[in-house]
Formats: sequence, structure tokens, C-alpha cells
Amino acid sequence: MIESSKIHTPESTNQVILSQKEYEELIGQNQKLRMDNFYLHQELEKLKRMIFGVKSERFTLSGPSQLSMDLGLETLPPVEPQTEDITYTRKKTGKDNGHARMQISPSIPREIVVIEPAEDVSDGRKIGEKVTEVLDYTPGKLKVTRYVRPVYALPEEQGVVIGNLPSLPITRGNAGAGLLAHLTISKFVDHLPFYRQVQMFKRQGVTLAESTVNDWFRASCDLLEPLYECLKKTLLQGNYLMADETPIAVQTENKPGATHKGYHWVYYSPVERLVLFDYRKGRGREGPEELLKDYRGALQADGYSAYESFEKKPGITLLACMAHARRKFDESLKNDKTRAEHALTLIQQLYAIERQAREERMDYDQRKTLRLEKSAPILEELHGWLKENITQTLPKSAIGIAIAYTLHLWPRLLRYLDDGRYEIDNNLIENSIRPVALGRKNYLFAGSHEGAKRAAMMYSFLGTCKINNVEPFEWLSTVLKHIPDHSIQCLEELLPGNLK
Repeated sequence: MIESSKIHTPESTNQVILSQKEYEELIGQNQKLRMDNFYLHQELEKLKRMIFGVKSERFTLSGPSQLSMDLGLETLPPVEPQTEDITYTRKKTGKDNGHARMQISPSIPREIVVIEPAEDVSDGRKIGEKVTEVLDYTPGKLKVTRYVRPVYALPEEQGVVIGNLPSLPITRGNAGAGLLAHLTISKFVDHLPFYRQVQMFKRQGVTLAESTVNDWFRASCDLLEPLYECLKKTLLQGNYLMADETPIAVQTENKPGATHKGYHWVYYSPVERLVLFDYRKGRGREGPEELLKDYRGALQADGYSAYESFEKKPGITLLACMAHARRKFDESLKNDKTRAEHALTLIQQLYAIERQAREERMDYDQRKTLRLEKSAPILEELHGWLKENITQTLPKSAIGIAIAYTLHLWPRLLRYLDDGRYEIDNNLIENSIRPVALGRKNYLFAGSHEGAKRAAMMYSFLGTCKINNVEPFEWLSTVLKHIPDHSIQCLEELLPGNLK
């Protein structure tokens, strides 16, 4: 055993003698610094990849064997290529064929312009015609609908009568359903903030105050709020949901000059094809627990701790997301390439089975049977490999974190085998969240917590339009026109996908 260590300082020839305890403390500090340095390098690589790297998580096995397929066939020697000289002569036409003319959809309205020859053709006989179609664009035009209602005095003092004004989206307002829908779609689908739209209208000679546009939007949301509650109720009546959350910056009076970090909690029903955005001021578990307090069914989410409480809640089956586990191994490729590639290869095989089910248009029962036959053995192999390697990796290394994350969620990751309706991951809900990320880059923040709630309402409607292939402007303008007179007991008829 080493009892002391001698260190010569450059300033003097005096010897510094360390005790065994001091020596061991220095060894421990050195190991800790090495681990911290390793961890910081790992985090730096992750940050650089997030900022500068490729976002795709598609995995391709490296090495010369990645394109080889062992089919049990005899290997044949390479065949030497044979060459021959070929010459031919063609006549030059002097004509440039150019590119093929674009086909224009027949659904686009046509304006027909007939061009007669300049010559006198009064004695001529028409033998045909040549048609040229040119695709053109006219900027959106505003129009004013002027309702004129004559007032009549009935004879013998029976009173005065006047025609009934049709119901308008905004009572005593002068904005029609089409204009309100256009403003909303331009902001939440095309990501044009209201102030930019105001500038665009000004170029057309129409001056709108930004405050007026905001008031119109607020009134539209008040009108649509019962439909939002109907969407929420319909979604929660299902028995399979995906859940995720995404941040949104919110201006508040408590933080002048700064923004509050709120969250849109997003719930997606793959079977009913509905999506719901629920705004909350924080990322705590109170949000999903309150919304899902009466929900019974399957809930699929990532490994965020806010969902842990649902594991023990009666009536709820908690599923995990294989894509999040795959992402952990993708991030560990530079840390431990051999182990990461092995895990990614097995996960890639699971996704190939899912792709087969989609391409063959299998129903839920067929997909479950396929998974039990092909996916279950791969998952068993992956589980054994994870348990074997968890003790052979550093806990704070990227590969160690990936293995621990996957093992922690393993029972939830397996549950997609139990029902053909369940998906292997919750990527479908992440697709619904993308418009929020694009919106953050354009209008940056919500003006208040109430404004964030209204944004959640619109993202819910328009996200549901998207997954049901419903044209959002047509849907929203129609709903705004009819909802003032629609029965509140039949609001589900106005949801995207149900509206006739």
C-alpha cells in the first residue's frame, strides 16, 4: 500500500508529503473531474447536433456489409464487361422541344377569351381551334355585402315591419365569416401574424386597425368555445389517446420585458382522428391529471415523469413511445458506436414490421397477429441485450442513459403488442405539434394566458382538419356562418370530418 506521495514544487526544493487519506481524496477528485469532463463533452456534442446537425433519425448500418444480402446462393466470379462501338446518324431538326407543358387541374375556374383573326373571315368556314391555357393569379379580393332592408308602415296603424337580418358571426359587427376565417387561417396555418396581414390589406387600399383584428379574433373564439368543449368531450369518450406537450412563450404583467413559459398539452386520438390542445401555465402533472380525471383507456406518452401517476390509475393502460427510445440510441452513436448500432438495428427491424402492416393494409387483428409472430421475438432479444449491457456502461454516458431509459420504460414499450389499434410510437401527435413550432418562429409569443388558450382552441380545430384532409378555410368559414343558429345539442355535426 502506498502511504505517502512526494511532490516537488518548482518554486522550492521542499518536499510535500501527502497522507494516504489526502492521496485518496485527490484520486477521487481526479476521477470526478474526468467524468464531468466526459459528460460535458457529451452534452456539447448533443447541443452542436441540435443546432447544426441533421435532424433525421433514420438509421443506416455502417460498414461494407450494409448492402449485402445472404440468400444462401453460390458466389459467382465477377464477369468481365464486354464493350462494342456503336455509331449512328440522325437528322438535325433545328427545333427546340423544350420541357413538357404542365398539366393544369380542371377544377380551377376558367376565364375564356376568344381571339378572332385580324383578317376578314365572314366568308370562311371554321375547321377547328387551337387552345392555350395560361395559369395566372389574382390577389385575394375583398368584397362588401350591403344588406338593404326597406321599412314599411302597415295600414291602419298595424305597426312597422322590416326584413330580418341574417345571423352574423359577430353581433353588431361588420366582419363576415369569410374574412374572419381568412384572418385565422392565415395566422395559424400560414403563420402570418395579424400585424403582417394588416400591412397586406393596406397595400390593397383597406386600412384595418390591429386592435380591431384582435377583437374580431377574440369574438370568433367566444363563438366557437362551445364547439371546442364538444371536441374535448368527444375525444375523451374514446379509449386510446396519445399525449405530448410543447412550450409557448406568453406575455404577462408579472414579467415586464420577459415572457412566461407556458405549455400546450396535446392529446391525439388515432382512431377517432381528433386532436386537442389544452393550454396550461406550467408543465406539472396537474394538467393531464385534471383533463384525464374521468378518462378510461390507453394513454401513450414519452418517459416524462408527469405521466408516471397514470401507471397506477385504475382503468388506464400506459404505453411508451419507441421513437423516444430510438432517439436516445441515435444520440449515443458517437459515444459507443457498436452498442448503439446493435440496438438501432433491432429497433429498425421492429419498424420494418410496422411498415409491412401499413403497406399490406392490415386491419387491427391482422396487425396484432403479425406483431406477436415477428415483433415479439425481436423485443425479447433486445430486452436480453439491454439487461446484459446495463452493467457494462457508465451510467452518465450517452449509451448508459439510453439503455437505462429503455429498461425503465420496458413494460410500457411492450404493450403495443396487446392491441392492433395501438401504435409503436406517438409520432402522429408530434406531427400535430409542428404548426406550433412554426408559429413560434413567426409570432414569437402569445399576448396573454387567455390568448394562449384561444391559440390552443384554433390549433385543435385546424389540427383536426389536417388529419381528416378537410380544407380549413372552407370548414371555418362555414362553421362561423352557421354556428349562431345551430342547436347546441348537435354541435358534433360541425366538427371537422362531420360537417356536411
